[in-house]
Amino acid sequence: MATEPHLLMMSATPIPRTLAMSYYADLDVSTLDELPPGRTPVVTKLLAEHRRGEVIERIRGQIAEGRQVYWVCPLIEESEALDLRNATETHAELSEALPGQMIGLLHSRMPVAEKKAVMALFTSGAMPVLVSTTVIEVGVDVPNASLMVIEHAERFGLSQLHQLRGRVGRGAAASACVLLYSAPDGGRLGETARARLKAMAETSDGFEIARRDLEIRGPGEFLGARQSGAALLRFADLAEDSTLLQWARGAAPRMLDQHAEMARRHVDRWLGTKSDYLKA
Repeated sequence: MATEPHLLMMSATPIPRTLAMSYYADLDVSTLDELPPGRTPVVTKLLAEHRRGEVIERIRGQIAEGRQVYWVCPLIEESEALDLRNATETHAELSEALPGQMIGLLHSRMPVAEKKAVMALFTSGAMPVLVSTTVIEVGVDVPNASLMVIEHAERFGLSQLHQLRGRVGRGAAASACVLLYSAPDGGRLGETARARLKAMAETSDGFEIARRDLEIRGPGEFLGARQSGAALLRFADLAEDSTLLQWARGAAPRMLDQHAEMARRHVDRWLGTKSDYLKA
């Protein structure tokens, strides 16, 4: 009799802990590695903040071709704690740089009716540019949008960057995603931020991006609250030992079937302190 699954988990970009747990769990993994019909690959460009003017010129060209543009910011309004360009300031800047064009503003603090009205204008094509926070991360489908600009991209996580990039390339037009980054105090980006942006530039494969995220941030706790960070494993390294994990997953059922007593002793050796988990 065929076995019917009791659980189906789906993710475009699994968080590090979820991906790491899939290495241990007795799961069949299916990878969807093709774009849906009608989609086009998205070219990703990394640009420093001082090239902002070039990006605005690119937007002007996209509008002239009848295309639409997203510009995503990490903050809604000015913050004293973080020196980041905010959505309201960027909206004012683009409105001044692109006179005669309707520039929309969308963020989570707006009333629901107002948000729906802004999205309706953008979806219909009447609004060529939408300045937004990450509220457009999922569930927005505008095939005519061909350019995504993400401001302070170094501040976003890999999964979020990948989801935002997925808002373009949904139609037949050639599409691009510009990751605008700004190094603190005119210096260099930190190692983690550089690794994230490098991953985005090198691949559009959501599963590979998740693997890079796991490599950068660590898997966190398998029986705990931390979703990233050091795995606290005694010997294994999930990044370096993936081939051993695959071998172990195949060997474990054979060991249980053919050497049950040896398997029991092996489990007792590694899980002798399992009662400690009850204290969580």
